[in-house]
Amino acid sequence: MKLSVIVVNYNMCALLKASLSSLTKACKHIDYELIVVDDASTDRSVKMLETEFPKAHAILNEKQLGIAKSRNLGLAKANGQYVLMVNADTITASNALDGTLAFMDEHTDAGGVGVRMLNPQGRFLHVSRRGFNKAWENFFKLTGLAKHFVKSRLYKHENNNWVDEFETAEVDVINGAFMLLRRSVLNEVGELDERLAMFGHDIDLSYRIRLAGYKNYYYPKTYILNYRKHLGSKFTWSYIRHFYGAMIIFAAKYMFRMPEIKMPDVQQIFAPKYELEK
Repeated sequence: MKLSVIVVNYNMCALLKASLSSLTKACKHIDYELIVVDDASTDRSVKMLETEFPKAHAILNEKQLGIAKSRNLGLAKANGQYVLMVNADTITASNALDGTLAFMDEHTDAGGVGVRMLNPQGRFLHVSRRGFNKAWENFFKLTGLAKHFVKSRLYKHENNNWVDEFETAEVDVINGAFMLLRRSVLNEVGELDERLAMFGHDIDLSYRIRLAGYKNYYYPKTYILNYRKHLGSKFTWSYIRHFYGAMIIFAAKYMFRMPEIKMPDVQQIFAPKYELEK
């Protein structure tokens, strides 16, 4: 089997339906399986899933476990050569999977790839290129971890950075909204860190992929629409606890004993190396 698609949902029935519809169209010419993990939704998500997508393999959590653990449950059932972890609040372009799978087949050094993300109004989301938002950027700078994320250019902002939207490039972090990962690499580096239940697990996994000597890429020749509904309100205690708690866990994991990245080309540790494709 070529591809396993894993979608985690929590109370996003309407968006989930649209997301799965776009994914099934994008997988039209691909040997794939669809795994949907419902994280104890209280809306009509499960009923909709059973009615509209009966061929999907559904995993129904009895209580809310968080995105990381739910994705790991899906990963345990996945049989594909590649694994796509995609959020339930995204719409996937019809050519997205053909293009990204071909890219991964051609780039055997790649552990994973992310794509260009747009908001519903069509505006480019810079987190697709960088992998994380401003808060995580500030966290990396304050803790000194930024020096280990050289391809995110945390200390080098270019005025004409609009070109980054359309530039195929090696990156530090693949944003968790759409992560196409090589299964053999996942087997080597391990599953998602479940302590990072809601936030940061994509950053941690991307970093471990690089530690193992593989590359992460940003592929802009296709796109997804990202509604970002999974983030919820930033003013709730749950959000604050999970978001900033993830930073504390990440710091405790890497800050005091930062592993050395095993890269075959030593130069790449110190400066980004970009691949332009037209």
